[in-house]
Amino acid sequence: MTVTINGSPAALPDDPRVSLLDLLREHLHLFGAKKGCNQGACGACTVLVDGERVLSCLALAVQYEGRSITTVEGLAPQGDMHPLQKAFISHDGFQCGYCTPGQICSAVAVLDEIKAGIPSHVTADLTAAPQVTNMEIRERMSGNICRCGAYPNIVAAISEVAGVKA
Repeated sequence: MTVTINGSPAALPDDPRVSLLDLLREHLHLFGAKKGCNQGACGACTVLVDGERVLSCLALAVQYEGRSITTVEGLAPQGDMHPLQKAFISHDGFQCGYCTPGQICSAVAVLDEIKAGIPSHVTADLTAAPQVTNMEIRERMSGNICRCGAYPNIVAAISEVAGVKA
């Protein structure tokens, strides 16, 4: 059984109890996704599975056989940084940096969700395409906790990449 991680095939563990987060960190030595709460409440472990956000601490690795997983390390595989990584740096969208990989993976998915027309809880008009607004970004990013309080800068970074003013 295999899974694709950051564009490369990887064997799934024989033990079906291994979480996706533990596969990434302990077996594959990809340390971007963090074990924050290990209960799915903080978002530090967020990765992308086929482009959608997944809390890897709550997911069993074997559930993702044959699927494509992207971690923060795989967002810009050519060695350059992803535009959101650059924006987080230019807007100081982090302080201690512990939550940053999960925040960035989540932000990638947020912009893709909006682009795909997927409404959120705060989308006012469900018959129109959602717009990138501070309220939409804050709502969609609400599952990612930053204990340092860098939220305004995180929203500014996401807004910049989306091409709107924060």
